[in-house]
Amino acid sequence: MSKKLFVELVTPERELWAGEGDMVIAKTVEGEIGIQPGHVPVLAMLAPGSVVRILGARETGEVRAAVHGGFIAATLGDRISILAEIAELAEEIDVERARTALTRSESSVLGDEEAQARVARARSRLRAAGEAA
Repeated sequence: MSKKLFVELVTPERELWAGEGDMVIAKTVEGEIGIQPGHVPVLAMLAPGSVVRILGARETGEVRAAVHGGFIAATLGDRISILAEIAELAEEIDVERARTALTRSESSVLGDEEAQARVARARSRLRAAGEAA
């Protein structure tokens, strides 16, 4: 049996998902990172409006989540903790609502930092759900 990672994805409100996977792919403020069993310990800040993928998980082979802020930590013992400020699993995302939010956010004042964060959040929700953003 091959070695697996134990991965947990949590927000301040709840644990979204926990289980085994072969690899975690996440976008950090420093760039994209892929973590497999045996990876050195690492702590990184997640990029705003990113998608986290856990490969080799579930029957579908992948868990995807839209993640908005937070950290990813890999520790010895092949344990990965994704600590997100806000996160949604792909299957929980209402695609039509995300499209509407993207349209509204894009029509907001472009220089508005809050509007830009809303655009990034809506785009990541659509990407996590497998839709073009």
